[in-house]
Amino acid sequence: MKTYKILTLTAVLLLGSLSSCKQYLDVVPDNVATIDNAFANRHEAEKYLFTCYSYIPRNGDLGDDPGMVGGDELWRFENEGGFFSLAKGLQNVVSPLGDRWVNYFRAIHDCNIFLENIGKVADIEQTERERWIAEVKFLKAYYHFTLIKMYGPIPLLKQNVPTDVSAEEAQVNRDPVDSCFNYVVQLIDEAQAHLPETIIDPAREMGRITRPAALAIKAKALVTAASPLFNGNTDQAQLINPDGTVLFNLEYSEAKWEDAVQACKEAIDACEAAGMKLYEYLPAFNQYDLTDTIMTQLSIRNSITERWNSEIIWGNTMSWSAGLQALVTPRMDPSNLDITAIHGVLSPPLHIAEMFYTDKGVPISEDKTWDYDGRYDLRTAETGDRLYIRNGYTTAGLNFDREPRFYASMGFDGGVWYGQGRYDDKNDVNLFYLEAKYRQRNGFGKPGFESITGYFLKKIVHYQNVIGTGNNYSTNNYPFAVMRLADLYLLYAEALNEWQGPGPEVNKYVDLVRERAGLEPVAVAWSNYSTNPGKPGSQTGMREIIRQERLIELAFEGQRFWDIRRWKTAADVLNSPIRAWDLQQVNARDYYRPTVVFNQSFGQKDYFWPIRERDINNNRGLVQNLGW
Repeated sequence: MKTYKILTLTAVLLLGSLSSCKQYLDVVPDNVATIDNAFANRHEAEKYLFTCYSYIPRNGDLGDDPGMVGGDELWRFENEGGFFSLAKGLQNVVSPLGDRWVNYFRAIHDCNIFLENIGKVADIEQTERERWIAEVKFLKAYYHFTLIKMYGPIPLLKQNVPTDVSAEEAQVNRDPVDSCFNYVVQLIDEAQAHLPETIIDPAREMGRITRPAALAIKAKALVTAASPLFNGNTDQAQLINPDGTVLFNLEYSEAKWEDAVQACKEAIDACEAAGMKLYEYLPAFNQYDLTDTIMTQLSIRNSITERWNSEIIWGNTMSWSAGLQALVTPRMDPSNLDITAIHGVLSPPLHIAEMFYTDKGVPISEDKTWDYDGRYDLRTAETGDRLYIRNGYTTAGLNFDREPRFYASMGFDGGVWYGQGRYDDKNDVNLFYLEAKYRQRNGFGKPGFESITGYFLKKIVHYQNVIGTGNNYSTNNYPFAVMRLADLYLLYAEALNEWQGPGPEVNKYVDLVRERAGLEPVAVAWSNYSTNPGKPGSQTGMREIIRQERLIELAFEGQRFWDIRRWKTAADVLNSPIRAWDLQQVNARDYYRPTVVFNQSFGQKDYFWPIRERDINNNRGLVQNLGW
């Protein structure tokens, strides 16, 4: 009988005050020595199931999610490392930044062990056994998909390699990228019928896989497979195995978009049948009669921060937000500027501020009612601006007359920050606001960490967090969303447009997201306000609209990093400078001068991680990614 040493992995969770939610992911095997012991009974097998879960990437975690600070969406001080070094172009082959090759193949290895042995367990109901098998098949697919996004074509680990094979027999090749995606889809298709539609026991099982979550990830995988990075990418023509196998398809396939459309619609139908819908804030907590302005902002913010809300398809209980919220919350309370529990780092650059629409729902460069050329000129807030910008405060024109998602997502010099213990929006003079010029309370030159660009990340901060006295910061903790319904709607619109071109069905799902954000439908907004009113009528124009809609709606959720890669636009986007306001200036006229913080560079090789040089040397069947 072969025996295997079982790896023990301890899941570290930021559960904060959520003692009642000490869930399944806390439990892992305790140095079990053999497979037979691990699957001797239901209790031990369940521990192994949770080990398979414990490798899930920690979305929103700065140490495990390259999407947060590995691109151009958020910037930090020069001395910061980790994935921020990836954004600075410091990737290498000896010790790759964010290297997850070994970790996720270990995860797949453990999934295989589970699937090969769960049949031995006698004291388990068949329906529960089928659910566990389905969960682990999904996890196996998800780990493969995560590796594909990072490395491109990978070896498919369908079964574990026996320990008694020769070194030569243990050599593996990378599989063609289409085969990799097909295998991900195959596993999810096998799993989905035995997954629950919803979680019945939230106290014990939130974060476990449901059928809607599995179908949503399948949809995202197929949209990724159909996207330019993987569909007819001739830049990868020379990525060939030692045996001559070409690893990238070089011919564009429209059928891949058709498959993506069908998968997205199936996932949408499953989500809606399970009761999911775009989140809208209902003021059950708030004693005040809030304005539509603040209600809309809270619908946007709480779609992320309200735990297990109606829009969350899959929340990551391996990644809780309390630490991240404290990291990005600025010191806005004038009575407690010495608090060190909050820092206000992770700064959106100027191009992200410019990415959001005007209040008419079109790009700032297209809005014929908006002064694009004067966007850096000074302007003083008036009474009508008071819930966005402090009344009487002088700031840049760029910060005026912007869409609700801009104000819900971004903090800035003079910008109102609703909540944090102050909730009466009729008393606007009592609401918090930021002061970010040199040596002001949120400005450069003050002790501690503050914004390096002049902008702050508001979106992921729960509005009911409270800055207390001393060093007290009360945080509403929530699991970071892996996927929410707005993401799925926009994937469906994108796939439809790529397959058949623009039309009412495409507009419908974009407009659903825009409506929640307080914007008019695409056709109305472009017809009435854009200098390019015919843009939504062409496939190319609608593609640009959908892509910008995704970048805005999913800003600061770790999605932009992957989207600009699969679209193959990263080589353009990430070769632009990171710009900020001139932070060492006291007066507004000098402060609002764009300055360059860092000149990013991105080449074709940067679309995929390098495989660690040591792993290439140990496995002669592996071929390195191009350019490394």
